[in-house]
Amino acid sequence: MSTSWEGPAIVLSARPHGEAGALVSLLTEAMGRHPGLAKGGQSRAQTPVWQAGNLVEARWVARLAEQLGAVSGELVHPAAALAMEEPLTLAVLSAACSVADGALPERVAHPESFHGLVRLIVSLTRAPERAPEALVRWELILLRELGYGLDLEACAVTGTNQELVWVSPRTGRAVGRQAGEPYAGRLLPLPKFLLNEDAAAGPEEWLEGLRLTAHFLERDAFGIHHRPLPAARIRAQDRVAALAEAAQLPKPEQQEPL
Repeated sequence: MSTSWEGPAIVLSARPHGEAGALVSLLTEAMGRHPGLAKGGQSRAQTPVWQAGNLVEARWVARLAEQLGAVSGELVHPAAALAMEEPLTLAVLSAACSVADGALPERVAHPESFHGLVRLIVSLTRAPERAPEALVRWELILLRELGYGLDLEACAVTGTNQELVWVSPRTGRAVGRQAGEPYAGRLLPLPKFLLNEDAAAGPEEWLEGLRLTAHFLERDAFGIHHRPLPAARIRAQDRVAALAEAAQLPKPEQQEPL
């Protein structure tokens, strides 16, 4: 007698195991973050399947539900390969997968995080220029589903929804401009794109968003387990910080043609 499941899954990570196998971490809607052993996972045929960010149709089988089990999969959407030519997109994809792999508990369903990550992966193909923005939005979903949600609807002091420009690093609640002015140095900036989907956003706003979610991820989702923010997540934020710094540099004056 054995236990099994099958369905759509996101590859979060895969690392070598033995001579040819791979220890795979998957995110599914019903089974949550789930591990499995892919026999032959390091082979030339299977390596492209088990790349972080790929969408696969997975099947897991074990004698007992609590065992590691064997996993197989068919590639549905090669997100990793599609992102390979764009460094920022690849950085965002790697960051999201590493955050999910480290923050979500094993074998506990978190459907909002699963569907949100699917949307993020799809958006990297449709709107790669907004990849960092998509990462921030997904991280807010993950934080909320883990019980650390931010309240950005109204000012924590006045209760109004006018001129919300900061977030309290302690409570995760929005703060209005006038109420927060005396404490501006201790508050986190709230980027406009989180309040208005149509608001224009660039590297500076993306960086504000990434710093905002990083604070709560580091303190709550990872801090509670005494683990640091994943290196891939830090690299993605550093890449956006470099873009923001470059955007602030004065453009060289164009010389008049001779």
